[in-house]
Amino acid sequence: MSTNKISGSKMLIEALHNENVEVVFGYPGGAVLNIYDEIYKQNYFKHILFRHEQGVIHAADGYARASGKVGVAIITSGPGFTNAVTGIATAYTDSIPLVIISGQVPITQIGTDAFQEIDAVGISRPCTKHNYLVKNIKELPRILKEAFYIAQSGRPGPVLIDLPKDISATLGEFDYPKDIRLVTYKPTMKGNARQISKLYNAILAAKKPLFYVGGGAIISNAVDEIRELIKLTNIPCVETLMARGVCGENNPLFLGMAGMHGSYASNMAISECDLLISLGARFDDRITSKLGEFAKNAKIAHIDIDPSSISKIVNVDYPIVGDLKNVLEELNKNLAGFDKNKNKKWLEIVESYKTKHTFRYEDSKDILKPQWVIQKTAEIVKGKAIISTDVGQHQMWVAQFYPFSRQREFITSGGLGTMGFGLPAAIGAKIAQQDLLSINFTGDGSIMMNIQELMTCVEQNIAVINIILNNNYLGMVRQWQTFFYEERYSSVDLKTQPDFVKLAQSFGGEGYNVRNKDEFINALNSAIKSKKVCLIDVKIDRMESVFPMVPSGEAIYNMMLN
Repeated sequence: MSTNKISGSKMLIEALHNENVEVVFGYPGGAVLNIYDEIYKQNYFKHILFRHEQGVIHAADGYARASGKVGVAIITSGPGFTNAVTGIATAYTDSIPLVIISGQVPITQIGTDAFQEIDAVGISRPCTKHNYLVKNIKELPRILKEAFYIAQSGRPGPVLIDLPKDISATLGEFDYPKDIRLVTYKPTMKGNARQISKLYNAILAAKKPLFYVGGGAIISNAVDEIRELIKLTNIPCVETLMARGVCGENNPLFLGMAGMHGSYASNMAISECDLLISLGARFDDRITSKLGEFAKNAKIAHIDIDPSSISKIVNVDYPIVGDLKNVLEELNKNLAGFDKNKNKKWLEIVESYKTKHTFRYEDSKDILKPQWVIQKTAEIVKGKAIISTDVGQHQMWVAQFYPFSRQREFITSGGLGTMGFGLPAAIGAKIAQQDLLSINFTGDGSIMMNIQELMTCVEQNIAVINIILNNNYLGMVRQWQTFFYEERYSSVDLKTQPDFVKLAQSFGGEGYNVRNKDEFINALNSAIKSKKVCLIDVKIDRMESVFPMVPSGEAIYNMMLN
């Protein structure tokens, strides 16, 4: 036996070390036993054992969002992989860089319906940026290097490596590439100078310009450049759900989140602007709604690193393919002498929109309002927290009422809208940013979907505070049934619930029942001091709805305001 050869499993460990991976999220099984044997022997990185494969992927996802690094997950074959698909699709839709290692049956058994065999490559093809089935040990070092490069370059996304068990045991030479050059994959980083010049001239000519900021701003680390752009031009800006925190909550030119549950000012500004400049946004249907009415008075500019996104949904007049940070660095140079008073009348119009219909709610002495809970949380934590959410009404209330003012402060499932995302993502976020509090706003429906990960928190001593905005409903579904289905509440009433306090305690965490404002303040302060995983069960107004709301298929200026 050659002494300079190592197994495929050892190659994986060495590759993770070469990529400076600090934490791996996983769940073992038969097809990855060789890998886990090598994990046992190594001291390069920390491995976090979860209780379900969906939680594994969401945690790696939350880690990637909070850190800006590649999240790494290891799962086994068959049901281990299929359990993970929801998490992979969640990351794919939101362009989150992951490298996922899935175990597979031995090469000789593929296609025989072997025990725990599944076509992972075929299943994952629609929801991964790229995927591999390793067929030869000689390919493995290159595949591992390519996976990390592809996951984090260009428009990021999850990359799957399906590793047969026999390959993980086979010995081979480990020659890990230093650089990767793929002939068919070369993301454009620098924007075309001519197109940037055209956009500059369009900004000069526009009377009602508007910046429309998307999640790509965070992915490209372009927050400083965007804030400088806004400062140089005095042009108002709106954010998508995935971009919350980019513009800064206290920026006087920030009009709020746009879209289905966006602010009145944002949606009206989009509807009336004459130049809409998309900065890393993809014109999602939750923003555009009725396409024929979306920004119908505007010329549209779109800066995006993914050329397939440009003119995919709306026709674009000024397309610029490139890394947003690089493009804005060039654009800002040209705008140094821009006349900030040029759009004074437009600013007066949007300012009137900001004051006309703000995010608001009717507070109550008798029953807690979810918006108050969110605002009070922000007041108590004073910006020293990463906020995660599950999906539903609570997610929209957090996006509306929490004052996000920095990038990577808000962790949420945008494109796929995955219930059960919040708790495991908050675990990943806490591991990424250990000096910050990790708070997960969730609903009484969502929390039950991955509640088993409370055990992960207890075992690993990970302090995540889960605030359950509990209305005994699948709240967003109930809201739609209220307004569009004549109050026929079909299968949304969650009357039967566990005792969340006892449930948290049974796992080894802390639990708090909250029925009034003083109880909430005391519970949150106690949860922060406990440094344990906590569930705070907050009973809120059952019939509270999220406003504004744009009904499906309506123009975004046709908002239900109350």
